Amino acid sequence: MKRWIAVALCSLLWGTSAFAVQTCNTTSITASTPTADFIDNGNGTVTHSKTGLMWKRCSEGLSGAGCATGTAIKYTWQGALQAAQTLNAAGGFAGFTDWRVPNQKELNSIIERRCYTPAINATVFPIFSNGAYWSASPLITNVFIGAHAVDFMDGRAFSDLKTISYYVLLVRGGH
Repeated sequence: MKRWIAVALCSLLWGTSAFAVQTCNTTSITASTPTADFIDNGNGTVTHSKTGLMWKRCSEGLSGAGCATGTAIKYTWQGALQAAQTLNAAGGFAGFTDWRVPNQKELNSIIERRCYTPAINATVFPIFSNGAYWSASPLITNVFIGAHAVDFMDGRAFSDLKTISYYVLLVRGGH
């Protein structure tokens, strides 16, 4: 019989504090992003040892210990790309000025396949905003209108109009 474990964590939804319950199947599904695969750099970033990518632990708009300060911001696709450029031009984050929106493959690499609400490692990425996050990857069939995203409520990858607003998690390294 499958044993489900629910872990309560505070999440920022629609600009207000709310409790979300992350549910994980820890008995029959192996973790796709175990905490041991991430190095906490002690500066608000983690490095994923499997990909070599450095991630900001907080969604854009959140900061501080445990990402508990601020409100996660939603951006259009172009706004998400601009947010990374603005951050870098203002001096960057954690001593780096090459932050960017991750491509679809990179964003998919941090989906925790055994969990949902959110489908991400909640220890590595605390107070994660449940919902969709933009990737930098435009939709190949129509690069002018659509782009790819991931819904971290359930880990589903999808595409949408670039004019829709979603959250952003920045990355550096790779390509």
